[in-house]
Amino acid sequence: QEQLVASGGGLVQPGGSLRLSCAASRIIFGSSIFNWYRQAPGKQRDFVAAITTNEMTRYEDSVKGRFTISRDNANYTVSLQMRSLKPEDTAVYFCNAITPNSGGDYSAYWSQGTQVTVSS
Repeated sequence: QEQLVASGGGLVQPGGSLRLSCAASRIIFGSSIFNWYRQAPGKQRDFVAAITTNEMTRYEDSVKGRFTISRDNANYTVSLQMRSLKPEDTAVYFCNAITPNSGGDYSAYWSQGTQVTVSS
């Protein structure tokens, strides 16, 4: 059973906006820290944004002021609102959840990727 399902990618012109969504299973949502990562062709997967259970947020420097991460506790969804998109934002975006497990450790879950392409 998939724990995370990402959606919302697409093709957008520079300066445009997209909203990515990550639907999480109810079992893991409430206790998870959620992250968005992205991976451009030929590059490593990089951190983009994070949100904690009490909605504290953190962003990678290049997206500060343009991207907003949020969580909808009623619908078990985490979103990434992306504005003023640039060609360098082009990448496959992944949702990640870090969840405490019964063994006192943490489990990590990943969504499938969703492609974001910023091009004129």
